[in-house]
Amino acid sequence: MQCQELLVQGLSLGMILGGVMHFVCLVKSHAAYGRYVDASTSSVMVPARLAWFLQELPALLVPLLLLLMADGNQGFKGHLMLWMFCLHYFQRSCIYSLLMKGRPYPFIIMLSGMVFCSINGFLQAHYLLHCATYQDLWFSDGHFIAGLIIFFIGMGINIHSDHILRNLRKPGEVSYKIPKGGLFQYVSGANYFGEIVEWLGYALASWSLPTFAFAFFTICFIGPRAYHHHRFYIEKFKDFPRSRRSLVPFIF
Repeated sequence: MQCQELLVQGLSLGMILGGVMHFVCLVKSHAAYGRYVDASTSSVMVPARLAWFLQELPALLVPLLLLLMADGNQGFKGHLMLWMFCLHYFQRSCIYSLLMKGRPYPFIIMLSGMVFCSINGFLQAHYLLHCATYQDLWFSDGHFIAGLIIFFIGMGINIHSDHILRNLRKPGEVSYKIPKGGLFQYVSGANYFGEIVEWLGYALASWSLPTFAFAFFTICFIGPRAYHHHRFYIEKFKDFPRSRRSLVPFIF
């Protein structure tokens, strides 16, 4: 398969524009998921575990399919960063979805997530397999080393924060609680913060427009979620720590 540069640039710029549009919309209103879903107004609801699995799976399967179809001449460097991408989505689709606890998802939200993950999976895989070129010394470059470290730090924060959230309630409890421990001591959206750090590391390691576009979209898409969660905790709990920030420690 030949590198489709115009397609890669178009999808990347479209993702950046989509991120800006999502940010503007989501700052003003809640995204329709979890506590913000009114089941009475949604015609079709999907169990949370199944919805999350189906939503995230294309971002794993599409790159793996393109990897199997590749001729093997692209070099190890692009493959390594693609495996970093796939590692995240293996964890999110095949592990996190089995462990998660949550309310049913509207079908349309799940479907839109599947479409985005399919497009993004194609964009990242096609670029890294057929367009990216890295010099032999790239592994010793500061961009790659710093990006790799940041990626795995972000993944660790994300997984640990999700573990804290899953274990907030004892069996049978339904009330909301303030998450504590880990980076939740500093930010309300520690799980979102971890994922943003993860994709910033991925973008830094690969140093490309498609990976930057995805990191930018992630910030625009889940940043407002962290903000609304933060406002929810402040409004619901009188003892919520006022020193805690919404997403970035000591800033927001």
